Amino acid sequence: MQAPQDYRNVPIDIQTSKLLDWLLDRRHCGRRWPAQVAQVRERIRAALQDMPEHPEIRELLQGSYLHYFHCLRIVEILKGTEASTKNLFGRYSSQRMKDWQEIVSLYEKDNAYLAELSSLLGRSISYELPALRRQRGRWLQAQQELARREDECQARAGELRERFLGSCRQYGIAGEDVRRELLAQVQALPSLLSRVGDGASALGDAIELYQACVGFVCDSPGAEALPLLRHVAAHGNSSVFRWRTGQEPLRLERPEAAPQAPEPPPQDTIDWGDFPTEPPQGGDIDWGITVEPSAQGEDGIDWGDGEKGQEGTITVELSAQGEDGIDWGDGEKGTITAEPQGDGGIDWGDTGGQEGTITVVEAGTEAPEGVARGSDALTLLENPETRNQFVDELMELELFLAQRLLELEDAALDVVALSQFQAAPAVLQGQSPERLRAQLATARELLGQLCSRSVQHLCMILASPRYVERVTALLRQQSLQAELLLAKREALGQRRRQALAEQGALEPRLRQLQERARELQRLIEADISKRYGGRPVNLMGVNL
Repeated sequence: MQAPQDYRNVPIDIQTSKLLDWLLDRRHCGRRWPAQVAQVRERIRAALQDMPEHPEIRELLQGSYLHYFHCLRIVEILKGTEASTKNLFGRYSSQRMKDWQEIVSLYEKDNAYLAELSSLLGRSISYELPALRRQRGRWLQAQQELARREDECQARAGELRERFLGSCRQYGIAGEDVRRELLAQVQALPSLLSRVGDGASALGDAIELYQACVGFVCDSPGAEALPLLRHVAAHGNSSVFRWRTGQEPLRLERPEAAPQAPEPPPQDTIDWGDFPTEPPQGGDIDWGITVEPSAQGEDGIDWGDGEKGQEGTITVELSAQGEDGIDWGDGEKGTITAEPQGDGGIDWGDTGGQEGTITVVEAGTEAPEGVARGSDALTLLENPETRNQFVDELMELELFLAQRLLELEDAALDVVALSQFQAAPAVLQGQSPERLRAQLATARELLGQLCSRSVQHLCMILASPRYVERVTALLRQQSLQAELLLAKREALGQRRRQALAEQGALEPRLRQLQERARELQRLIEADISKRYGGRPVNLMGVNL
């Protein structure tokens, strides 16, 4: 038969959340312990005003809360520091020792200290530790979220930057200074168009082949095919005037380019216009108006220098290009003749005198012979109309060469072609696939140069200077979006580092609170175990 277990080895398990109720129900503590603890706290605050210099006391006072066992330790320290005040009866005359001994006795009355320790442990386990853990969890979650958003901003900024650089490559620029690089590209456009015009000279044989084919198939030998492409192949990228008239111009008067808009100032700069930096002296405002009085009349109004009834003449000289931008032609002087009548020199139209006559003579608007003006002064590949016609004819020639090469390379089609072209001119029958392939490659190369995206944009810039501003604004917007995302990433990184710093500052507080809870648990378990004859005591539900 198994011996009964000794009750002194049976552990006492107490739920931490019910610990204070357990102590009160078993009358280990009085129910008025809060008032007793409040009185003790008042005594402790008063006693702390007069403490000896001791390193251990200083370390104890650095804690956030002094409880019963701290007071016992202070009494033990004071027994050494206040040993000179001890009398024959074992009592101390030092007021410090009396104060702390009284505090200990108040704590021990009705075991108020045990209720206070239980309350501190329950509050730490139920409120303080979970609150710090939740706060640490929020900082960790914030760091993860901010790190994720940082990666998204970095990836999105990289995409926008790559899109910006791709757009710059399409325009043929590096992207450092978009507006200046675009304008520099426009300056190089005429030489590029000249190279395209010079390259068209290699298509002379292909043009003659196409002309012979059109004349043979359409039975119209007199019709000229590809006139503009033929002209460029023979004369290069000449002016529109030479293409239109067949003569070399004596002088070129290219159309004046529209004034380029100034580069927009930075966003944080205020454009004050043309205001003077210093105010005018004397307090007067210069309105920019000058009045020059004449010799006629005291009021400064010139009423004419002839006598009454004498004819007045107003002469207007019209230049080829007026100051107001109106083209009056290159003609002669216009004359306005007014013959005033009446006593006042004003013809009101109701007198019997001779009516006033106004005669305006203008010259024509046509340019002098041999002078290329306006669009006629542009080259064939600079003028949008002739450039489009050149591209159309070049594509027409490319398609013809591709079809003819396919006919020669395909055996079945070659038999049909031979039967059809038996009576054709020798130029049509004597073509080889290698020669056609070389001519086709030349035509496609010219089309690739002229129809590339960068050349198209440069031609649009040349035709409309405002297009530069639109392209610059578009590219700057892409670059600015990438920069804003990078700035946002930097701000998110700063917030993440701040969250990491807050978490780092929270960790010592959490560890300190955990150590304090473990100490309270150990002290309470030891105190209760002593009351029950050394039986082991376990406080349940302590999650540290």
